Amino acid sequence: MSLQSKIEEKLNLSLKNKDKSLYPTLRLIISSIKDAVIANRTKENKDLTDKDIIGLLKKMVKQRAESCEVYKKAGRNELLETETREIEIISSFLPKQLSEEETKKICEEVIKKMEASSVKEMGKVIGELKKTHGDVLDFSKVGSIIKTILK
Repeated sequence: MSLQSKIEEKLNLSLKNKDKSLYPTLRLIISSIKDAVIANRTKENKDLTDKDIIGLLKKMVKQRAESCEVYKKAGRNELLETETREIEIISSFLPKQLSEEETKKICEEVIKKMEASSVKEMGKVIGELKKTHGDVLDFSKVGSIIKTILK
């Protein structure tokens, strides 16, 4: 079952159960997916893959995390709670992110494999990590981990 189908199934279930805390966010996700499909129509591959949808969901989480920071500074707790809830719902469809220790271990392995020795090669290491572990690594942490290893 594709990721889009899982999201649509969960949306239908939440509508049947009248779960007002869940279905508005799921509708936003489906709407974003449909927008991406429309934007993709000019390209050869018209359908979105699960990988494309995961990228879209990560972008949505990042946007909401940025909004949370703004709401914290402004003292808008009700909006902060809404955004935090949306992050939880969207994140439930993302692959489980590795812990910091597991991320560090993978970074060390890739650096050793690529024989990287300075921070100048950081871009190559990150590129390789995105190819091999793009879905499960939190790249906001990867940069600082690589810098500490390559010092």
